[in-house]
Amino acid sequence: MKLTVLVDNNTEIDQYYFGEPGVSYLIETEGKKILFDTGYSDIFIKNANKMGESLLDLDYVVLSHGHNDHTWGLAYLMDLYSKKKGINEKYKIPTLIAHSDIFLEKEFLGENIGVNLSKEQLSINFNVKLTKQSIFLTDNLAFLGEIPRVNDFENKTPIGKYLKNGKREDDYVFDDSAIVFRGEKGLVVITGCSHAGICNIVAEARKVFEINKIFDIIGGFHLLNPKEDLMNKTLEYLGNQKIEKIHPCHCTDLGSKIKLSKILDIGEVGVGMVFEYK
Repeated sequence: MKLTVLVDNNTEIDQYYFGEPGVSYLIETEGKKILFDTGYSDIFIKNANKMGESLLDLDYVVLSHGHNDHTWGLAYLMDLYSKKKGINEKYKIPTLIAHSDIFLEKEFLGENIGVNLSKEQLSINFNVKLTKQSIFLTDNLAFLGEIPRVNDFENKTPIGKYLKNGKREDDYVFDDSAIVFRGEKGLVVITGCSHAGICNIVAEARKVFEINKIFDIIGGFHLLNPKEDLMNKTLEYLGNQKIEKIHPCHCTDLGSKIKLSKILDIGEVGVGMVFEYK
């Protein structure tokens, strides 16, 4: 599997790509091409163009959850496809995979932070498939679906409110998911923000694949000034997994990375970086 970072908070030195506080990864494996999240703006397209990567032959677009820093780039991908259609240039129509609740209206401190396109609008350019169940995109790559909250120390604080059936309720981001690759050395867990809890995600990855060995985790760990109990129990859980390496980024603060680095081997992440796994 090859994973190319199209969007992250950080960029590699001397590469001069665009960065923003968001996530977008281009994944290629087993003859399939998957775009995981689209960031906040159009920079994932600009960065892909500069890297010589086409987004016109995608098999899947997978969304980790319905927040703006992971989904608002969809509007620009729609625009790209519409322009190609207008000049009769062919492109592959990808299947869009996401949790069933991804289109719920979300707000934080009075601001709209949810997906800014409807399922009907996206259906113009995508085959939209929504599910709470895990789905195998290839023999060795799976979308986890809804993540069971099995640890009592994670996901204790809501992220704003969501609207469902006419009622506004605290949003614990049940639409948050991840994708996982089964490699020769173990599982590679790829996350967006890990609102579901990074330890909950690891537990579900092991359950779906029936494999205990975690080789790498790359993506957001959602450790932003975490409470002491959450940090300590996260360190204890991950420290017991015998993980070869982790690549925490996006919504993971420096203090948390430093603490993680004391028990695990941490690698850098930045726009333009390429990771390859067998």
